[in-house]
Amino acid sequence: MTISHGDLTIDWLGYATVRIEGDDGTVVYLDPGRYGTLTGEWAPDTEGVGHPPARDYDARDGDLVLVTHDHHYDSDGIRRVAREDATVVVYDAVYPPGIDRDVEPLGDLPQDVVRVDEHTDRLFEDVIVRTIAAYNEPDGPHVDDQGEPYHPEGIGVGYHLTIGDTTVFWPGDSDALPGHEELDVDVFLPSISGNFTMDRREAADLAEALDPALVAPIHYNTFGALEADAEAFENDLERRGVPVALDE
Repeated sequence: MTISHGDLTIDWLGYATVRIEGDDGTVVYLDPGRYGTLTGEWAPDTEGVGHPPARDYDARDGDLVLVTHDHHYDSDGIRRVAREDATVVVYDAVYPPGIDRDVEPLGDLPQDVVRVDEHTDRLFEDVIVRTIAAYNEPDGPHVDDQGEPYHPEGIGVGYHLTIGDTTVFWPGDSDALPGHEELDVDVFLPSISGNFTMDRREAADLAEALDPALVAPIHYNTFGALEADAEAFENDLERRGVPVALDE
């Protein structure tokens, strides 16, 4: 899916991978890779579910790459999207040695890696990057069989970006949390998959509260546990008068 809004061109490449290009040529990637999103191949446990990987993606044009948490850290994905002189922004709690996948240590990446916490508000590559805490509430619906949140507080962040004159919000793998509705957001990129994150109804409620110029849902229909009724989400937002762009 490619959309144009104001001074931005936005591509959802699958899963949580988003490419954003400003009118000055600055390119930002959110959470690149995993589940065959950039390799052009199905991951073994995802074949036949959701949207198939469309290509072998190896653009290496990103000036800024942002990683929210361990589940979205993919060193091969970063290498496929980032220029060698790019800046890779990674949340503090991301710990590659503890990830049960074949990933490189952050220090092996050729790019400059910058760690951030939940309270970062900083300029990178002419982009204002603000971090927003991302987690599942312990008394909420997105918990495992033992009642533990899939994403406990402290595991990750979302990113609120100002690129040119446009603000973009990717909440990361998170519930809709208190304070989200107070953000100034032009383009909202919510997960609508439920199970591990806000579902389509929670995302629609938050979208209505944010009143963005455009909503473009991501992070759904990658594999069975992320299946979502995107058409129902679109219809819900249309009834609420919130513009939406859907990859369907």
